[in-house]
Amino acid sequence: MGTKEKLRERFLKMPSDFTFEEMQRLLEGYGYERSDKGRTSGSRVIFKNGDKRPIMLHKPHPGNIVRLYAIKQVMEDLRESGLIK
Repeated sequence: MGTKEKLRERFLKMPSDFTFEEMQRLLEGYGYERSDKGRTSGSRVIFKNGDKRPIMLHKPHPGNIVRLYAIKQVMEDLRESGLIK
C-alpha cells in the first residue's frame, strides 16, 4: 500500500489527530488545488477541483489539528463528488 492509500485509510477512520497538512495532501491526491482568497482571507482556505464543488476549510490555529466536524464535512463532500464510497 502506497503513501496516498495509507493517508486515505487514515482519513476514513476519522482520527482525532489529523493535521491540516495531511488534509491538504489528501485533497491534492483527489485532484484539488489550494486557493487562498488573497490577503483578506485570514485562515480560510478553498480547495478547487474543476467542476466539482469547492471545499472550504479554516486552517486550524493555534494548533495544526483539523477538527472532527471539518473531517466529516470533507468526507461528505468527497462522497457527494463520487470520489470516495
